[in-house]
Amino acid sequence: MTRTNRLSTRGIAAALCSLPLFAACAIAQSASAQTSITEPQTAPTISTDPIAFGPDAPFATEIYNFFVQDEVFTPTDCRTVFTGSSSIRFWFNLDDDFPGLNALNRGFGGSEITHVIGYFDFLLTKHQPREIIFYAGENDLNAGASPADVAERFSVFLDMKTERLGDAPVYFLSIKPSFSRFAELDAQSEANALIKSVAETRDDLIFVDIATPMMDGDVPKPIFISDQLHMNLDGYAIWSEILRPLLADPNRPKRSGC
Repeated sequence: MTRTNRLSTRGIAAALCSLPLFAACAIAQSASAQTSITEPQTAPTISTDPIAFGPDAPFATEIYNFFVQDEVFTPTDCRTVFTGSSSIRFWFNLDDDFPGLNALNRGFGGSEITHVIGYFDFLLTKHQPREIIFYAGENDLNAGASPADVAERFSVFLDMKTERLGDAPVYFLSIKPSFSRFAELDAQSEANALIKSVAETRDDLIFVDIATPMMDGDVPKPIFISDQLHMNLDGYAIWSEILRPLLADPNRPKRSGC
């Protein structure tokens, strides 16, 4: 085998480009580019490793606050746990909206689904919830994830839920529209549709459409605080009106043993 035959496509490209043969250089570079394009692409792995808690951990202050709450108030099984991003975190009147439900708020910061996965045992496993109300995915899209990425991340979350919490039902609150992220409305709708299709195949996943009633025709209703991203009480009233009858149904699915 000659030395030329042992050269890779990229090596040939480099060798030809060193000669004053511009046409040959262009051809060789084209061949190299085609080789690169056809190389198989590996999808990024979604880690299920716990996030190591410390001062530099994501949302460390809020997670530490949860830790203190759990030290002061010993976790009890079979509560309804609300978790996800800031739209859950800022649901300040959760107990008023769902009296008698013994709801626990575990929403934090601008979290993405991957953060909920990383803190899964701390947020959920230690509380052994009767049911989980989940809102996340909006920040994933805003950070550059595709709708398919959001659906895949949520699938990993569901796998963890099944492994650790069995048949505990998950209520997925659809990704909400807002004026601040109106340019992402199509991507939000696509992600919602993907997860809704999953819910149609699983008894432990309930898709809750809170996006449609938040719209006034083609634009969101004026139900936001000054940042035009987070909701005021009128926005939460819409969520409560839709979710309350589902959680008040005595025959709704619950985790076995609750």
